[in-house]
Amino acid sequence: MGVVGRILDLVFGGGRNVVAETAEVFRQNAEKGAAREHDLRGATLAQFGGEFRQTNRGGFDRVMDGINRLPRPLMALGCIGLFVATMVDPLWFAARMQGIALVPEPLWWLLGVVVSFYFGARHQAKGQQFQRDIAQGLAQSAQVVDAISQIERLAVENHTPDHEINPALADWKRSQS
Repeated sequence: MGVVGRILDLVFGGGRNVVAETAEVFRQNAEKGAAREHDLRGATLAQFGGEFRQTNRGGFDRVMDGINRLPRPLMALGCIGLFVATMVDPLWFAARMQGIALVPEPLWWLLGVVVSFYFGARHQAKGQQFQRDIAQGLAQSAQVVDAISQIERLAVENHTPDHEINPALADWKRSQS
């Protein structure tokens, strides 16, 4: 083996690729980086999903959830009911509104605070539930991505020019030529 052969064997041979190893000092190996990123994302999503997994809830919690769902629909239906009452019996409605006009202003402020806190807390609870649902969906996304890539790989492997995936499309292609 000549001098050039020994130099090339030293640089590229012997089970090591000195050029690639040197280049990886300055630039990440894309394939290995993608594998590390995939593993990191999968582990992160699994941990995130595990933290927010919903446990079985008891009967009391379910009843309280049902009660907590009542105020908004009742307020909406009450407002619609006021419009209906106005049309059905305007004098009855006017008498009730005169009674509401007698409610002192501090009581209106108190009602505003109670309603604001209720809807604020409800908004926060629903927002957290939404985040838990998103986390659970994200935890499954790695599995979905893997399944889709397997399906696409199978579709590519099984697709040959003489074997069309869609017979109707094959007939249309033949009619166009």
